[in-house]
Amino acid sequence: MKHTVYFQNRQKAVSITPAVRALIRKAVSETLRGEAFPRPAEVSVSFVDNEEIHALNLEYRGKDKPTDVLSFPMWEKKELDTGTAAGDIDPENDAVLLGDIVISAEKAVEQAAEYGHSPEREFAFLSVHSTLHLLGYDHETSEEDETYMNQKQEEILTKIGVPRT
Repeated sequence: MKHTVYFQNRQKAVSITPAVRALIRKAVSETLRGEAFPRPAEVSVSFVDNEEIHALNLEYRGKDKPTDVLSFPMWEKKELDTGTAAGDIDPENDAVLLGDIVISAEKAVEQAAEYGHSPEREFAFLSVHSTLHLLGYDHETSEEDETYMNQKQEEILTKIGVPRT
């Protein structure tokens, strides 16, 4: 099944290479495949700096600090599970407009250094993590989701060739 990932780079601190974009496409697609998502999907990924993600984090989550990634799902989990939502499907290709992922490129590079792995792995991890959020999983409100997300993230990263080092 073909999934489409759109990119927007709104920062200048970190070079976003074609290889990083390809890896993110692979991470998003493998996450959707691993979750048996039943139709084509479209996801938007934006790269921002720490200042912009700080502002978004404050506005949408009430947290006055930069974060690594934010997810903006366009569907509720129950709608995805039952297919009951009426809109947000591209009539040209029948793809579900799943939502938006916003990644702080600066924070991703900082965390990669902190965790001792490559920036590419961090971008892939954040993409898998955020795609799971777009599918309705929430580690902040559900211990079950947190356990599941942790297991799935590592499983998918290993499958796409960026396992934990």
